Amino acid sequence: MSAVDFWLGRHREIAAGLAGAKLPWLARVRDEAIGRFADEGWPTTRRENWRHTSLAFMEQQALSVRETVQPERILAALRARFDAATQTSAHLASATSGGSREPTETGTESRRSGGSREPQPSLLTDAPASPRPATQQTASAGHWLVFVDGHFAPALSAIGGLPGGAQIGSLADALKQTPEAVEAAFGDANDGEPPEALNAAFATDGAWIRLSRGVAVEQPIHLVFVGAAATDRHLRNLIVAEAGAQATIVEHYPASAAGTTLTTAATRILAAQDSHIVHLKLQEEAPEAIHLATIDAVQARGAVFASHSLSFGARLARNDIRTRLDGEGAEALLNGLYHADGRRHVDHHTRIDHAAPQGTSREFYRGLLDGSARGVFTGRILVAQDAQRTDAMQRCDNLLLSRLAEADARPELEIYADDVKCAHGATVGQIDDDALFYLRSRGLDATHARQVLTYAFAAEVLDRIAHAPLRALGRAALLERLPAEARLEELS
Repeated sequence: MSAVDFWLGRHREIAAGLAGAKLPWLARVRDEAIGRFADEGWPTTRRENWRHTSLAFMEQQALSVRETVQPERILAALRARFDAATQTSAHLASATSGGSREPTETGTESRRSGGSREPQPSLLTDAPASPRPATQQTASAGHWLVFVDGHFAPALSAIGGLPGGAQIGSLADALKQTPEAVEAAFGDANDGEPPEALNAAFATDGAWIRLSRGVAVEQPIHLVFVGAAATDRHLRNLIVAEAGAQATIVEHYPASAAGTTLTTAATRILAAQDSHIVHLKLQEEAPEAIHLATIDAVQARGAVFASHSLSFGARLARNDIRTRLDGEGAEALLNGLYHADGRRHVDHHTRIDHAAPQGTSREFYRGLLDGSARGVFTGRILVAQDAQRTDAMQRCDNLLLSRLAEADARPELEIYADDVKCAHGATVGQIDDDALFYLRSRGLDATHARQVLTYAFAAEVLDRIAHAPLRALGRAALLERLPAEARLEELS
């Protein structure tokens, strides 16, 4: 039996029991999605968007769990890490209140202008404003939605007090209570790549977040996805922010059940006029896991969307991140850090569509690659003909920590407008010998000096996370993966 036949048979078995199965529109989407997956199958390198990342092995890959976990223990550890990060952020106030720093535009640059103009101010390139002091934040602050094996776990979740007009809950419940609102945000079978179609066909649950006009949720909304015993889980998160709404959403994928498991995750974000959405994803799945995820945002006039992707786990991790600046003056930040060792493979495939005038986008990705690991970045910025006065910058830098590690970077610009400011660039290299010599001349041994330079390379990505506790959480997750963690902690 082929892999496609397996999923077709599986869909026939469980379709009737999926959330919202009796909704005609959702049944149609799922049928069309599994049909599309059957036609296209798992992507191979013959597919342009998968040139460096093939899923052909999934035809023979058997999913299995060797060791289950207790979700309660994983959640307790995660919340303890966040509490520690919240306290640590109090000692990093100087890092959050410094002056602005404009990134240096290096690499290939394309400029087409019909006249001079002043640089556009951007919330994305200036140093972020400091959040509320950590001493004023409660332990495990925020709202926590926990999902176990693809299903909402209310006993493990904790949603604090919400302002009026904010809805935070599970997608399965929303399909019962407000199916019309879900339909408008769910997407269809033709979205994205074949793994996203598989997700649409099998999505069991996920987060439903809807913010009414002008609603601001001050504390982070944590979405925790634990794999306790299931071999596969399919999650779909829908975030709808009406005009002027603000929120910070964190997706956690902690290391869970040991074995060869599959996670597909699709997060869809609809950001209305002047809304401000910050999304941070921390992926730390087990070493044999396969993680295939999509983040898809649409931004209206003046909307600000910031995406931070920290990919530290899984045997193979693929992150497709797309945003469409559909209204004038929208701003987008795509910021990512990935670390891979052994024979692991991590791929970020991004797309920023500038469809309206005066849009601003910044894109920064950095990779740490050790052992025989491979990192892939393919970033595309598309500027439509009507998107005049666009200001876009894209950059990807990779640090190879071993002779066998490999990095592939494909920054792309596709410009149809005349009055734009766009730049892109990419680097692949090793630790600078001069910098290493300098640190050794100051008394550091070779190993410690290398770790300091590695950490400093990655820290630039973390510094762009405006929320201090989340920045500290990302820093802690990175330090856990670097040798000499205790010594580096002193410098952070």
